[in-house]
Parts: sequence; structure tokens; C-alpha cells
Amino acid sequence: MISKGCEQCAEGGKMVLFVYGYCDQRDCFYCPLGENRKNVTDVYANERQVERDEDVLEEAHRMDALGTSITGGEPQEALERTCHYLELLKDEFGEDHHTHLYTGITGGRENMRRLSEAGLDEIRFHPPLEQWGDLHGTEWEDILYIAREEGLTPAFEIPGIRAETEFLEFLDEGAAEFCNVNEFEMSDGNYRRMQKEGYELKEDHMSAVDNDRDGILDVMGDHERVYFCTSVFKDAAQHRRRLKRMARNVRREFDDVTDDGTLVYGKTYADPERFEALGVPEEFYTVKTNHVEVAWWLLEEMIEAGDLEDGEIVEQYPSYDGQVVERTPLA
Repeated sequence: MISKGCEQCAEGGKMVLFVYGYCDQRDCFYCPLGENRKNVTDVYANERQVERDEDVLEEAHRMDALGTSITGGEPQEALERTCHYLELLKDEFGEDHHTHLYTGITGGRENMRRLSEAGLDEIRFHPPLEQWGDLHGTEWEDILYIAREEGLTPAFEIPGIRAETEFLEFLDEGAAEFCNVNEFEMSDGNYRRMQKEGYELKEDHMSAVDNDRDGILDVMGDHERVYFCTSVFKDAAQHRRRLKRMARNVRREFDDVTDDGTLVYGKTYADPERFEALGVPEEFYTVKTNHVEVAWWLLEEMIEAGDLEDGEIVEQYPSYDGQVVERTPLA
């Protein structure tokens, strides 16, 4: 059985709250953060830059969030801010709103206590790669027990760089609840550093690294509390299903929702009075400042019938910024 946090991710139900872009502990060559997120103090709820608390809550409502994952940078280095958002989300959505946090530092008992009191449910530790295999007897072992004592569910979340049996030992000893292994990936943020380390993309793949994935699965994959998260699953489940949740909430009556979770509608600069004159029901179109948005199939029919001269079919994300994916001219 996968963790509650992972279960919600698989449903596309986790809002991603980026609280802080700095991480002073080390500069990991595989860090996926892009330039717009690395070493910044900005906060983002999903793709939306946060200016006020209401932005976070609106974004959570926009996608019917079941829970929130808190990430960075290093969230523990902005502890006041992190705790503030945890309290904000729990106050708004109640205790059932599941929260988990990714961290690359141990933090200590005081941090664990404050995070737990603020409403954190689950903490996922990512120890430095250079310490893998030598974590027993260190602060990394201690923090697992401390986190549990303070009411948190302790776990590991690591990139699939290589197999490491020590993580299995922590599971068997009852120190960690589970271990997530994410398929090793390249991103715009780490591509050059990854290449310098000798890594390349897997053939015919957009992000997965060509490394010994099968070897990792052979060593770690059979453990009942190790979960391997593929890059394909992340895209299909976490991202696409999150978009679909959003699309269902924000779609207008005439918007079509695609299998990818995007919205499709028609757009024309025709005089809005033409729609009224043609008897188009109000639920099939909406008048904007300098154009009209309308059911795409209706716009297509109207142009084919000669009722309108031109327009376009627009496909866009249901996210706050409404990024357009494609425009198809009609004439």
C-alpha cells in the first residue's frame, strides 16, 4: 500500500507549494530547479506566483486539492514561512488535507516539533548522495526517530542514481515508513551539470536518464515499502490528472476538456451583436474586452455557413496563467 501522500499525487490531487528557492547545504549536480526558481525567495502554488495568502487558497480550491506537497530549495531554511502556510492550509481545509514536505537537511527536534504543530503530516528526507551507505549512527538515523516522536511520518525520497541497501535496512528497522525512488531525470535546470557528470538522456525519452534503472529495481524494487516513481507516471498521473481536476473546476459550459487536461474553445473578433442576432444561446459564448470566446464547434459551423468571416480554435492550460498550447486558424 502506497503512502497517503503518494496516493493523492497519483490522483492529481496534491497542490505543489514551492516556499523557498535557496538551499545552502550543497549544490547537487542533479538539482532539477530551473533558473526562475533557483536561489529566489518567491513562493509558487503550482505554477502561480504567490503575492498573498489568498492566492494559495484560491489555487488549492481551483484544483480541489486533497493535500499539499511543500518543496524548495530547502523549506526548513524558511521555517517560519513553511509553518505559516501549513497552518493556513489546515485552517482552511481541515486535518484531512494531507501535507508532506521534501527536505535535504535533518533540521533537529525543534524543527520537527514546529512542523508537526503547524500541521505537517509526513516528512521525506533526501540525504546527500555522498553519505549514502554511511547514514547509520549519524544525525540522519536520529532524525527519523525524532520526527516520529514528534508526530510526523518519516520517510526517504531519493533520486534513482544507484541502488543503496542501507535505505532498506532503515525500513526493516522501523526507522523510516517508506522510501520513494524517483526515476533519475534531466531537466532544463540540471542538463548541463548532468552532462558534465557523464549522464545522457535515455533514447527516445524527453527526461529519463540512461542509467542502470533495472539494477536499482533488482536490488530495491521487491521491498514492499519501496516505491519507484517513473518519469512517465509523474507526467501522466501527477501533472496531467492535476490539470484535469483544474479543468473540471474552471471550465465554462462551452469549454471542451481534452484527455491532457487542457481547455479548448473558439475565439473571434466578430461583433458580439452578430451572436445575438443569430440567436446563439448565451451559455455558448462570452464577450471579452476585444473579442468573443465561443464553443469551438459552433464557431466552426458559423464560419462554414458564412455567418462569420474568421476565428481560431484555442487550446490552453486551465492553470492560473492560462498558457496557450495551440492556436488553429479558421477561415
